[in-house]
Amino acid sequence: MGIFTRKSKTPKSVTKDSASFDSDNSNNYNGIRSIRSIRSSNPNNTNLGGFLNPMSPMTPQLPKINLPKPPDPSLDAAGYLRSLGAVRERSKIVTEKALANRLNHFDVDLDRFPDVVNFVCRIIKRDFDAPFHSIPGHGRYQHFGVGGRDRVAQLLSTFDETVDNTEKCRRLIDLFLVSVLLDAGAGTSWSFKSSDGRTYRRSEGLAIASLEMFKLGLFSGNPSNKFQVDKDGLRRLTVEQLAKGLQSGPGNVVAGLDGRAQLLIRLGDALEEKTEFFGETGRPGNMIDYLLDHPTTQASSSPVVVLPVLWNVLMSGLAPIWPASRTAINGVSLGDAWPCSSMPQLPQQSHRQSGTSGSPPTFSPFPPTTQSSAHSSSDTATAAWESILPFHKLTQWLTYSLMQPMQSLLKIQFAGTELLTGLPEYRNGGLFVDMGVLTLKPTDMERGLQNYNNWCQRTGTKAVEVAPMFEPSDDVIVEWRGVTVGFLDKLCADVNVALKDDLQGGELTLAQLLEAGSWKGGREIAEVSRPNTKEPPILIDSDGTVF
Repeated sequence: MGIFTRKSKTPKSVTKDSASFDSDNSNNYNGIRSIRSIRSSNPNNTNLGGFLNPMSPMTPQLPKINLPKPPDPSLDAAGYLRSLGAVRERSKIVTEKALANRLNHFDVDLDRFPDVVNFVCRIIKRDFDAPFHSIPGHGRYQHFGVGGRDRVAQLLSTFDETVDNTEKCRRLIDLFLVSVLLDAGAGTSWSFKSSDGRTYRRSEGLAIASLEMFKLGLFSGNPSNKFQVDKDGLRRLTVEQLAKGLQSGPGNVVAGLDGRAQLLIRLGDALEEKTEFFGETGRPGNMIDYLLDHPTTQASSSPVVVLPVLWNVLMSGLAPIWPASRTAINGVSLGDAWPCSSMPQLPQQSHRQSGTSGSPPTFSPFPPTTQSSAHSSSDTATAAWESILPFHKLTQWLTYSLMQPMQSLLKIQFAGTELLTGLPEYRNGGLFVDMGVLTLKPTDMERGLQNYNNWCQRTGTKAVEVAPMFEPSDDVIVEWRGVTVGFLDKLCADVNVALKDDLQGGELTLAQLLEAGSWKGGREIAEVSRPNTKEPPILIDSDGTVF
């Protein structure tokens, strides 16, 4: 079947009296219902049916809400780089260099960009009917539905009738959070055989595996409720238990198993420490109570959560889970943020641009010997923090994913979703490489191929379809991810122009583009370009905590 052979369209919504995760796809939103009544509503009235897309034409008009600004980087560099607004703002610097073909590691051919737009448009039109209102926002929920089975709806239908919507939402947040944290690249050889006998790979395989572990109670420390994730269940988790749950073993090894296990164990510690967000029981789902009780949410007559508030829960609440090796400013870990040679550099670092040698560049933007190194001084125009490029990919993936159950089950709306960016990962980024917009420079290609050869020897892997490989912290990967953020914004704008007639006055959101176009397009072009492994054009030597 050809890549643009017409596939089955999105199935019609199930009826309201059937079990479904999705919310009612109508204008029937009861805007005057109080926030408090959400947590005391009829437990049997799930009112679920068709999917309500974030920021779709069916979403009620939000009241005007002033969003908090990110911290001033001259006063709080770490706070700024950990903010959501910094991702797009800082990536613009790399994107502008890309538009001028002045990147350190990639040659840029913008004449190929229309090919990407056309490719993505054809995929969207193949899989969805105009005006594309049925395209869901990008989120983990869709991965649970692989093979045409709504496993989340099936899970909800198994809960006792006394379980109300708020507790149902807590349970889904528990599941989704763990599932997203496990959603790093699984490797070329790993697969998961589900309880229904079907075999799945990659993100979908990890989703089904996490769901089945959740249903078994692997992440729960509460004997009376196995359908939850909590601090006690996670802290007693072992690598061996996770390996068994993921069916990882000889001939079927999941990449970064130890890293995934340690990430979940550290999550247990974070749930214990951050009681203001996760409660005394240490459940991710308890964030619902924090969000609904927050003063900015209480200011509205209907539940409207300011996105930076949810972002703070995830960034601050999950801060302890990130490896100690991550970039930090004065002891504050920045999470998924990395030094990048394409960003402004301190004068003494300017000579360390990549491409001048065969070895990867190294950076020490925050020497431990000085407390003020993260800030500007009177004798330099560039502050050390400016060399750091933040992404927070997993946290953004979490944000996209956790909004879905809160929107659908509790009718919570979110103000400020436009702050979210495209996810800088290898499917979205690989689309631009496979389509010829980005091409690795020869010295980096040579180094990447040598890395791959070394990796094959170290792991005993047989080279099938050779591709350059780098660690997540490598300057090549950081620059690639920065360009991806900016190019996804450009792609969204260009696709909306190309589909103007089909959209009938509407507009695709970035979340919809990620779901129906760029991520799917990156995967499909990889399958055509490398049919044996289906891997991206640039490989990541992952530890299971970034990609």
